[in-house]
Amino acid sequence: MIINGMPDHVHIFIGFSPDIAISDLVRDIKSNSTNYINEQKMLPGKFSWQKGFGAFTYSKSQVPRVIRYIQQQKEHHRKKTFREEYLILLEKFEIDYDEKYLFEWLE
Repeated sequence: MIINGMPDHVHIFIGFSPDIAISDLVRDIKSNSTNYINEQKMLPGKFSWQKGFGAFTYSKSQVPRVIRYIQQQKEHHRKKTFREEYLILLEKFEIDYDEKYLFEWLE
């Protein structure tokens, strides 16, 4: 539905069939985008994604709100870092986590 990114992360809002495992979908997105970026020599060195990902689900009624949120990433991150944003999402969705398993933050 929408994709937008910052230098240290990307948001992808996508609808997909429930018979597709989210880990398989993310693996394919990372693999294909990595290959494209490296084949096109879009960066001076070799590009690769960090291990892991965050995935959150939203109801159909929230679609317009989430799209607006992703469209406004640049403005949003003037107020909150990716780390702050991610930790808030984990708390909002009541996800237990251990800091050692979170991303390598680029702050």
